Amino acid sequence: MPRHFLNILDLSPLDAQTVLKRAKALKEGKVRTKLLDGKTVILIFEKASTRTRVSFEVAVRQLGGQTVFLTPNESQLGRNEPLKDTARVLSRYADAMVVRTFGQEKLETLVEWGSIPVVNALTDQHHPCQVMSDVLTMFERTPGLPGLKVGWIGDGNNMAQSWIEAAQRFGFELTLACPAGYTPDADIVAAAKAAGARVTLTEDPAVAAKDADYLNTDVWASMGQEAEQLRREAAFEGYQLDDRLMGLAKPGCKVMHCLPAHRGEEITDEVFEHNADMIFDEAENRLHMQKAILEWVFEAL
Repeated sequence: MPRHFLNILDLSPLDAQTVLKRAKALKEGKVRTKLLDGKTVILIFEKASTRTRVSFEVAVRQLGGQTVFLTPNESQLGRNEPLKDTARVLSRYADAMVVRTFGQEKLETLVEWGSIPVVNALTDQHHPCQVMSDVLTMFERTPGLPGLKVGWIGDGNNMAQSWIEAAQRFGFELTLACPAGYTPDADIVAAAKAAGARVTLTEDPAVAAKDADYLNTDVWASMGQEAEQLRREAAFEGYQLDDRLMGLAKPGCKVMHCLPAHRGEEITDEVFEHNADMIFDEAENRLHMQKAILEWVFEAL
């Protein structure tokens, strides 16, 4: 039975630590592998991407494999072929699928009807590869993850929901400040708390920023939400990551952003540039973490 990576909780606590340490070792050049030699990974992207596409293509090739890139415009994905048929066909051509799409249920259909591993490169519900890369970025600087306080300021979106699952797996304290009506999925929050995760929700950005070791944010209107821009700008007033909020955090607090950033909205240009090294380390770490995730999916870890 193939192994899939649809969200961070697909990793057991031990697996999460193993993948994290493996990604760090891969980045440092301590290990090299051609695990995917002779294998083909199909990248199915229904949403546009820069970092996700390039990092996965390079990751597969550095592991010795090759990629095929598909969008709805150049495949039957945009012509109403049942997804379960696509899953069965592609399973006979390739060795894994990396999928960037809308609903999480599409991944679940590919898993149900396909016979090869499926990796979540982003859905509206989760962005696990990005958040695992963000955790790696923290781990490089402060290996004692359970001792950290992380603040999330902004939309309770797919990133926020994957951060909640990361808090459950890695043990750090997480406080999310989201406006009313833009909070994370209540079931995801409840499940994390039931599992013992230290997760707090608030509408006050100052609470999330207070004594934080790391602060994190994302765009106010994600891809596909452009029509909501003005309404969201009004709802997120006061949620900008600026010098005022940074002043509430611990001295030396670092800022993360998954990019692209809308400077002047969710983050000021000054705060972004002061933390640019950290932010672009996050972007680089997509490559190293995705290699480690692919190794785990192919049961090499």
